[in-house]
Amino acid sequence: MAPHWVFYVTAAALGAILGSFLNVLIYRGPVFWNLVDAETRGNLVFPSSYCPSCRTPVGALHLIPLASYFMLKGKCAGCRAPIPLRYPLVEFAGVLAGIAALALFGLTLNAGAAFVFFLFLISLGVIDAETGFLPDALTLPLVALGIIVNALDLLNSAPGAAVLGAIIGYGAFRLVDMIFLRLRGIEGLGQGDAKLLAAFGAWFGWPVLPSIVFLAAIMALIGVGIAAWGGAKIGRETPVPFGPALAAAGAAAMIGHGLNLPYFS
Repeated sequence: MAPHWVFYVTAAALGAILGSFLNVLIYRGPVFWNLVDAETRGNLVFPSSYCPSCRTPVGALHLIPLASYFMLKGKCAGCRAPIPLRYPLVEFAGVLAGIAALALFGLTLNAGAAFVFFLFLISLGVIDAETGFLPDALTLPLVALGIIVNALDLLNSAPGAAVLGAIIGYGAFRLVDMIFLRLRGIEGLGQGDAKLLAAFGAWFGWPVLPSIVFLAAIMALIGVGIAAWGGAKIGRETPVPFGPALAAAGAAAMIGHGLNLPYFS
């Protein structure tokens, strides 16, 4: 029996709330983890949310996910500085994550695992797009969670297969990077990409990895094409974050797994 609409509303609300937290993680995490050189932004708990432009604390009425952005017309209540569109988009992505997990797996632990998986990917994709880093603080726990999830038999992959998938996922991208570095003298893929692929191997097993990599490559090419069409100058040595495309492909793999599609289940 399909979950009642009340559960979908609850999942959407929870996704919006957690999406709001993801915005804090995305903004403060890279500085907190010493990945980027910027003025300290606090940790993931303190201080309370504030406007990055005027440093004014954000009031409770202005912290309502999605609604506050539209009530404020996309501007800070204090200094009227524009609020980046990323904030409502991440919150909306959280809403979609909650609804998708419930629709795919129903009221099960599988849905909870998928929800957490989607939230990790939202964070990783946006952080990589903004900073060029896929932090170990997120990729490594995602690997561990994949092994745990399969130890609990939530994704139909044995724990040994999950570990093997992680090893093959990491090794495959590291090998590609070593070959690219040898031939071109520059890195082709970062270690963060390899660790994220390792996480996918831990969640889905190694047979799904080729499908994820192929889909991610297509998405990355489309993204580069759109950027070039928009006027961005992209050359052969222009660094292009692969994490967003890889995260999107991982999300597609989870959806494909939930729908029992070929190559993803």
